[in-house]
Amino acid sequence: MTTLVLVVAPARLLTARFWRDYVTTMRPYLLFVSGITGIAGLALARDPGFACVAALSVVFFLTYGFGQALTDCFQLDTDSLSAPYRPLVRGSIRREDVLAVSLAGLLASGLVIGGFAPGTLPLCGLAIVGLATYTWFKRRWWGGPWYNAWIVALVLFIAAQAGAGLPWRAPALLGALAAALFGYANFVLVGYYKDTSADRATGYHTLPVVFGLPVAHRVSDVLAGLALVGGLASAAASALPAGPLAWVTTAGFALPAIGTTLVAQRRTHRVTSDANAHEAIGPVVHAYILLLATVAAAARPAWAPLLALFYLGFMATLHRRPMPEQI
Repeated sequence: MTTLVLVVAPARLLTARFWRDYVTTMRPYLLFVSGITGIAGLALARDPGFACVAALSVVFFLTYGFGQALTDCFQLDTDSLSAPYRPLVRGSIRREDVLAVSLAGLLASGLVIGGFAPGTLPLCGLAIVGLATYTWFKRRWWGGPWYNAWIVALVLFIAAQAGAGLPWRAPALLGALAAALFGYANFVLVGYYKDTSADRATGYHTLPVVFGLPVAHRVSDVLAGLALVGGLASAAASALPAGPLAWVTTAGFALPAIGTTLVAQRRTHRVTSDANAHEAIGPVVHAYILLLATVAAAARPAWAPLLALFYLGFMATLHRRPMPEQI
């Protein structure tokens, strides 16, 4: 008996089929991560203005997707084992096309940000270089989470400088940077749990591969604790001088952030294999978004309703991801 194998040619650049698969590669449910990071930075800025906030919120929202698609181009070996559904792995879109669109998107984002704050252009360039070189660090247990996290923390710093700037020593900014740095490092680390088998097979010496899950769990606890301290310190620095309304809006996000962090870390310790890793990764992402929303709500209480809608949008989009085991 002859078996027929249907081979689908890769989508041509910028066709409808290409954009459909490219959007899948961007991970729409994780665009909210860079989105809330940028929004928190904008909330801390002295006087961002409506046009700045509106335009850059969209730009920061999209940057995660462009960056994710870019880094995927350099990790096809491990992704072919852990995420065979992804368009790049299936060959339904070409690597060179994804590279071109991702770099163009990141460069365009940097130029838009630079239009509001020209002094941030070198920092935007640094972030792009960081994304393009991430895979080398992911292969080393000491590098991956930290290397990815400084790029995300830099996004928050860039956003804070986009609206009349903010001294880098400002307590609210320092706390927010710690929340982004440690919170995202924790997300990266726990995210490695779902790919442990594939990473081991393809030579990615991540912390779970080298030291095992029990050690990774303890490191995760430390990162989550530091993120929570940083985020709450930032919120306190903004809310305490502002009055009762800021305290109420801050508590409305801070309490769920604390509770979700505790749930996330408890579930992290229950992860025993790649198969059930998503049960911990999901709450870690929720905790990150709620914590950065706390920072934003404390600095700009009037944004609280929009921040709540943003979080609901994240929940709905996460629910629609193509594979429940992949976050």
